[in-house]
Amino acid sequence: MENAQTLTITVTPQKTLELPPELQARLNPGEQYLVSISEETITLTKAKSTQLPAFDWQKWEAKLETQADDSEQLSTEEICEIVREVRQNRKA
Repeated sequence: MENAQTLTITVTPQKTLELPPELQARLNPGEQYLVSISEETITLTKAKSTQLPAFDWQKWEAKLETQADDSEQLSTEEICEIVREVRQNRKA
């Protein structure tokens, strides 16, 4: 465990927490913390991030450009024709 420091946090009349500057400096918007509560103790533990990485449009476009054309790929018209045939066969 890293060097622990004990700080005093004040509960305001509105029941919010007044954080000392040393603690505020270590917090970032959007971070989440798990709260463990017992009779005499409240502990905050930084939650592990479960966010997905941001989507990189430039990387995606570059990948599309490097992919070879698929000459065997069906056209929209061919797909529509297959769908029509399947629907007709289901009705029969």
